[in-house]
Amino acid sequence: MQRGKGMKFVGDSRIKAEGKMPNVPKDYSEYPGKTEAFWPNFLLKEWMVGAVFLIGYLILTVAHPSPLERQADPTDTTYMPVPDWYFLSMYQLLKYEFASGPWNVVGAIIIPGLAMGALMLVPFMDTTKERRPLKRPLPTAFMLLTFAALFYLTWESYVNHDWEAAKAQGAIVEEVEYDAEAEGYQIYAASTCIGCHGDAFQGGLGKPLAGTGLSPEEIVTIAHDGIGDMPPGTWDGSEEDLQVMAEFISELGNEE
Repeated sequence: MQRGKGMKFVGDSRIKAEGKMPNVPKDYSEYPGKTEAFWPNFLLKEWMVGAVFLIGYLILTVAHPSPLERQADPTDTTYMPVPDWYFLSMYQLLKYEFASGPWNVVGAIIIPGLAMGALMLVPFMDTTKERRPLKRPLPTAFMLLTFAALFYLTWESYVNHDWEAAKAQGAIVEEVEYDAEAEGYQIYAASTCIGCHGDAFQGGLGKPLAGTGLSPEEIVTIAHDGIGDMPPGTWDGSEEDLQVMAEFISELGNEE
C-alpha cells in the first residue's frame, strides 16, 4: 500500500459542513437597496439619527430653558395649572361638556383608552406587506384622523387660554415684609381682596400689590371703579376701613 492511500474521512451528521462564524452578517448583495444586516449597518444608522435628535434637544434646553414659576402653594385655590404643550389636547378635551363634570371619566379614560386600543389593533387589522400609504387605507386614515384631532385640540387650547394671566399667576414675586398685626392688614385679611391678591400680596387672580407705586387715593379709586379684569364695586366695607387699607398697601415694598 502506498503512503497516503487508504486514508478515509468520517463525517458526523451532527456537525455542519460549513461552520457558521459568529458576528458575521449574511450576504445581502443579491438584494441591493432592499434589505441589509441589522448589525452593524441598520443599527448604526439608527444610532446616528438618534444622536442628531439628542444633540438638537440638548441645544434647545440650553438655549431656551424651561421657565420657572413661584413656589407651589397648596393653600392657593386661585391658581390654575396648565399642562405642557404635548398635553394641551387632553386639557382641551376635558373642557367640553361631554367630557367634563359628571362625564369626566369619558374624557379622562374612555376616549383616550379607545384611541390607544385602536392604535394597538391597527397592525392586526392591516396585515398587508404593502408600504405605500395609498395601498393601506385603514392605518393611513386612522393616523390622519389622529393627527387632525390632536392638532385641532391643541390649537383650540392654545388660542383660548389667557397666557398673560397664567404668566402673572406663576410669576416669581419677591416676598414683601409687612406687619400682620397692623390695622391695615387686618382689614385686608377680612376683605374679599385677599382671595384674588393673596395673603402675602403676591397676587393670584389679581395682580401683586407690593411695590405698585400707587397712592392711597388711586387705590381707593381702583377699589370702587375697578381696573383691567377687576370689576367695579368689589369693595363692600366702609370708607374709613378702605382708606386705612389703601395707606397700608401703598407703603408695601416702597420702603427705602
